[in-house]
Amino acid sequence: MTPRVRLLAVPLVLALATACGSGGGATGGGGAASAQPAEKVKLTIGLFGDFGFKPLYEEYKKTHPNVEIVERVTQFNDHHNNLVKRLATNAGAADVEAVEVGYVSTFTALPGKFHDLKQFGLDKRQGDYLDWKWQQGLSKGGQQVLGLGTDVGGLAMCYRKDLFEKAGLPTDRTEVAGLWPTWESYIETGKKFAAAKVPGAKFVDAPGEIFRAMVNQAPVGLYDAQDTIIVGSNPDVKKAWDLSNQISQNELSAKLAAFTPPWNTGFAKGSFATIICPAWMTGFIQEQAKNASGKWDIAAVPGGSGNSGGSHLMLPKQGKHPKEAAELIDFLTSKESQAKVFKEEGTFPSIPALYDDPSIQSFTKPFFGDAPIGKIYSAAAKALKPQHLGPKEADVRTAIGNGLGRVEQGKQTPDEAWAQVLQDVATIK
Repeated sequence: MTPRVRLLAVPLVLALATACGSGGGATGGGGAASAQPAEKVKLTIGLFGDFGFKPLYEEYKKTHPNVEIVERVTQFNDHHNNLVKRLATNAGAADVEAVEVGYVSTFTALPGKFHDLKQFGLDKRQGDYLDWKWQQGLSKGGQQVLGLGTDVGGLAMCYRKDLFEKAGLPTDRTEVAGLWPTWESYIETGKKFAAAKVPGAKFVDAPGEIFRAMVNQAPVGLYDAQDTIIVGSNPDVKKAWDLSNQISQNELSAKLAAFTPPWNTGFAKGSFATIICPAWMTGFIQEQAKNASGKWDIAAVPGGSGNSGGSHLMLPKQGKHPKEAAELIDFLTSKESQAKVFKEEGTFPSIPALYDDPSIQSFTKPFFGDAPIGKIYSAAAKALKPQHLGPKEADVRTAIGNGLGRVEQGKQTPDEAWAQVLQDVATIK
């Protein structure tokens, strides 16, 4: 959603429901009592974009007619920042809140603010999940289940075949993957693209998500297992920094920051030829570049695997109907629901039993030249090695992203920006 990041969707209000019990037994006079209508329940669900839940609401409505659900959708950063404030003031949180992986450790560190889903029997779901995805939704120490996963962001690289052809580069997805087994070779391919001077197009949208992908492939990222920030001492972070800045220094970037209006427009205009492409990004590209069907394709990412994004659904204690909200979380994250959302929106399931399901393995999208999306992202998910995330992961990433932006805009050299990044990160507690 960043991130597994999905942008604004139109708010939706639908009638939905919780499980209804049968309404009564025999009366004192022996006659059957008539069923009592279930209490009307209104649930809000806080999202940071279109999660593809709308068809699921319609399905849920068929058997649960007494619950009204209101989607409350805001932009990615606003959503998470607002949730922090609402938890601090104990007012304003939705009944169900989506949290992206970069923020999940921030909120699982606040177990007093969320219901333990064990209370509603949802610890039964543990066997469904990738182990590391399940662990991400637990409180520190693992005593409480605070969130159920919706998806994972297994990585690939999406690219514009028409722009590659204009640059004299291969367009077949296997040949394209062969251009960049490493990130160094990806940058070298970018230089060849730049030398071709394709009108109106750069090689990549911006260096920020490239940096994130590289760090996510490392055994250890921005934090160590003791929740200490190690940005300044982890050589893999510095390597990712140096390579990402080569994108700016070689003028390979369209300078379009992710999840901004100019970035959205860049899809439609064909302003960049490649983009880091977690599974959820495929749905976003299809939405933003409606005029480009058949021009996009998908290849393996440099380094072979990785994760970017993915979310959990959590249950703040502020809600008036926690039982019904927990039931909704269970339904939206079920195996069947995750499979349906993947096929409609591209968000890849966090339930590994689906990865070898024939309907997933055979799934393709005409928009991407019938690329075998199911096989590509299943392979990426299986190869993924999880990484420990610290409590202020998103804040650290923001500080680094700001530094990359200063280099891209010519305001600082890479060394100057790195020095400031280390200063900024040192203030994050």
